[in-house]
Amino acid sequence: MAEVIGIANQKGGVGKTTTAVNLSAGLAKLGKYVLLVDFDPQANATAHLGIQPESVEKSVYHSIAGQEQVFDLVQETKITGLHLLPANMDLAGLTVELVNLDDREFRLAKIISVLRPRYDYIIIDLPPSLGLITINGLIASDNVLIPVQTEYYALEGIGQLLKTIELLNENLGVEIGLKGALLTMYDLHNSLAQKVTMEVQEYFPGYVFETIIPRNSELAEAPSQGVTIFQYAPRSSGARAYGQLAEEIIE
Repeated sequence: MAEVIGIANQKGGVGKTTTAVNLSAGLAKLGKYVLLVDFDPQANATAHLGIQPESVEKSVYHSIAGQEQVFDLVQETKITGLHLLPANMDLAGLTVELVNLDDREFRLAKIISVLRPRYDYIIIDLPPSLGLITINGLIASDNVLIPVQTEYYALEGIGQLLKTIELLNENLGVEIGLKGALLTMYDLHNSLAQKVTMEVQEYFPGYVFETIIPRNSELAEAPSQGVTIFQYAPRSSGARAYGQLAEEIIE
């Protein structure tokens, strides 16, 4: 039965999609059976895996809207053991449609429950917001991983995300846990990065991953090629870091 991990941070540009894609690939590389759910209307995770969102006729949206069986929407990727539930621009309209639906906060959770038995891990890439789409993703998750960019204002908005998770647990009878905070875009030669690291460790005592994702040009370049870091630059510091993160998750 899969562990479901939501990758969330309402602040954009923190390495959220990069983490969702490369952690998924890293887990698959270690022999795990993984499903990556692209639940961001920008569909960047879908594109990152070499699938153009505009070519996706039926996406996760069509399953939530009750138009398609989710099993018919899951796609294989070029990586053994890694499947994708893709997104396209249709997902952008989901928030408006969810408002009028019963159990609107649980729509994704119901779909994920059907998929759980088939995988070891299900990773959900969530949008940088706290709207109904993100709330669906949080409720569908067993645990949430929060990428934190090691730059100024790194912790901005995280308090609100944690408060949202707390309110969902209290009011909707769910049990969303914190998987941990992941330091990203770390520059060893930047004194600010070291200061932010200390701040994050104080903010999340006992919940900061030992793995630190470095600022790495190959990580930035890989999405434009439609491949993961393991395919694009397997010997890079970015590939080593995400490989280490995958091992840490399994432990």
